[in-house]
Amino acid sequence: MKNIVIITPVYNDWESFMKLINEINRVISGFKDISFSLIAVNDGSKEKAPSFSVPHHFKTIEILNMRINQGHAICIANGIKYALKNYQFDNLILMDADGEDRPEEISDLIKKARELQNVSVVAKRVKRSEGPIFTFFYSLHKLLTLIFTGKLMNFGHYSLITKNDSETIIKEPTIIYCFASTLKNKITNLGNINCVRGKRYFGPSKMSLFRLIIHSFSIIAVFKMNVFIRSALFLVLLSYLKPYIGMISPILQMIIVMFNIFIYIISTKSSEKILKNMDFELEGTEKLTH
Repeated sequence: MKNIVIITPVYNDWESFMKLINEINRVISGFKDISFSLIAVNDGSKEKAPSFSVPHHFKTIEILNMRINQGHAICIANGIKYALKNYQFDNLILMDADGEDRPEEISDLIKKARELQNVSVVAKRVKRSEGPIFTFFYSLHKLLTLIFTGKLMNFGHYSLITKNDSETIIKEPTIIYCFASTLKNKITNLGNINCVRGKRYFGPSKMSLFRLIIHSFSIIAVFKMNVFIRSALFLVLLSYLKPYIGMISPILQMIIVMFNIFIYIISTKSSEKILKNMDFELEGTEKLTH
């Protein structure tokens, strides 16, 4: 029997978490040859987790309590590291707890992984549920990422990854600020499924616009060497174009320089020391079984 561990960060939104585990329980009931466990990484929530029993089709549910709020990236990295130390598993499934990563697509991830065999599978977003303004800026973010890194980033956290790939990416310091880019950067062979961005179960997003912008730049910062090389080429090109485009050239050059400074600052968050000391961010664990 195969073992899959689902990892999901939670910040105060325990109502969504409760709905999520019941939705997942319904979906995984059809996989009789797989044992499922779940790790919820409590990201320093001020609201206490409610008491609950483990749904029938889960083997265990464990809550890892972070000392302070650190954000999704640190939570996911901690969850992966903890799973590698404490669980026997074949695959990890990483997903958000708020409903935007739809539980029904777990079936698609598993089926695709069986088809490809020993290949990690990401959920590629082909349709979003947000409004036109968010969609516009998301498209702009994807375009900037492609221009400055040469990488098309069309997936987020939602994925099924093999144990081997888990062991590879957890060694990369960039995972503490962006899981998806680290996976894309270090694992060349990735399968994918099409997915639809779901609607939140309850209430508005708890992530501010500022943190969304930082997250966007964090995705790009993983590929910082690509960014620096391409930016240097763009600066040279703009110098040659100055006789034709006038003052637009130095303005664009200044924007590119500022962009690179920001990317560099974000990339300094990555360090071997922080990666090795992640365990100290955990305050305690609560494990529930049948």
